[in-house]
Amino acid sequence: MKKLLLAGKVILGAGLIIIFLNSCKNEPKQEDPKEVAEDTNEAKFDSIDDKKDDSEFLVDIAEVNLAEIEIGKLAQTKSTNVEVKKFGKMLVDEHTKSASEVSALAKTKNFTLPTSLTEEGQEEYNKLNEKSGVDFDKKFADMMIDGHEKAIDKLKKASEDAKDEDVKIWASNNIAGLTAHLEHAKMLKQNLDKK
Repeated sequence: MKKLLLAGKVILGAGLIIIFLNSCKNEPKQEDPKEVAEDTNEAKFDSIDDKKDDSEFLVDIAEVNLAEIEIGKLAQTKSTNVEVKKFGKMLVDEHTKSASEVSALAKTKNFTLPTSLTEEGQEEYNKLNEKSGVDFDKKFADMMIDGHEKAIDKLKKASEDAKDEDVKIWASNNIAGLTAHLEHAKMLKQNLDKK
């Protein structure tokens, strides 16, 4: 009788493990919006390398815009520093305008862009959201300097190397605006470092 009871428990336990593993397996992992956009563009332009590079640039800039908008909103709600809040509002306004331009340009070129925060963007947002007070403000300023330096590098490269003339012109026309954001972020950091 004991052997029969033990065998029943083993069978029941194995059945529960299989059910548990199957239920875990059935949950689809959300694909990163940036990867989806890049894969879609790659499929469209696999044989046309110049379009592929230009589409990757616009995907990167769309990713930057999405992140800056969300981080700008966070700065407006979470910071207690007036200058950080103003910078956050400016980010939302300027990057919303940029996102609209990039979207319109991508549409004319038949490029697909991410439409929601990417995994990397979400990670950066979460790291910032964990901070509070002056720590939040300093982390925000550091992120703005780093992010804008990288974005400016991408714009400069595209303004020289983009194969599509419209993409090249758009990149060239937006270097000055992002450079102004970078200088603003550096001043903000200097002021915060004094605290």
